[in-house]
Amino acid sequence: MTQVNVIIISDETDFSRTVVARWQSELTVPSFTVLSSDTFGSALESSAELVIFGGIDDKKLAQLLTVANGRFAKICVAKTQAQASTLRKSHPRVLTFAQHEAWADFLVLVAGESLRRVDAARRAQEAESEWKRLEYLATLGEYTLEMRHNLNNALTSVLGNAELLMLEPGALTAEGREQLDTIHNMTLLMHEILQRFSSIESELRFAEKASHAETEIRSHQVGQCLQNLPEISARPAQSKTYSAKLK
Repeated sequence: MTQVNVIIISDETDFSRTVVARWQSELTVPSFTVLSSDTFGSALESSAELVIFGGIDDKKLAQLLTVANGRFAKICVAKTQAQASTLRKSHPRVLTFAQHEAWADFLVLVAGESLRRVDAARRAQEAESEWKRLEYLATLGEYTLEMRHNLNNALTSVLGNAELLMLEPGALTAEGREQLDTIHNMTLLMHEILQRFSSIESELRFAEKASHAETEIRSHQVGQCLQNLPEISARPAQSKTYSAKLK
């Protein structure tokens, strides 16, 4: 898991200090930002993965949770069981529990799980974005390969006519001859690029066949191991008997 940012919103210094101190004993310690309920607005523009609420009176806490609705992963530590029950009903998506004797240990445990879920969701989103990008490139590449034949025909025609004109140097002015040379050279360059596409296609097909062959070999090896399992398990264990002679 990469370095994560945790914001603690509290009007009680002891609450924030307890949370930070308890987290220091963990293997992974996030970066903390401590804010009061009056400065919570700055947290809305941050890139924090988790916001912890605690040590805030009932009215302010309800307002803060409403403002933060739909943002971040949120954990709320209520002062009383009654407050926790009320907040669960009004904000069901916020993980809320009341303070108890081991509340700091429980908070760190739950927060760690929340951060792992946030990280998993982020990785899934990145993987989906990368898949869409690769899918787009694959579609573009497939279309290019399909159009390669038509482009080759067009380039062959342009190149052939350019070379025919080059066989009659007197039919063109010096400027026209220079422009014809440019057309000829650029046509050859485009032809080389299309030939590279053909080479890439061949390489991809070869890699696909090699991967398929490797998969078949591994499957065959696994099948052989599975077939040999009954023979091995049915084979009687060889035991040796040792006798000791007393002198």
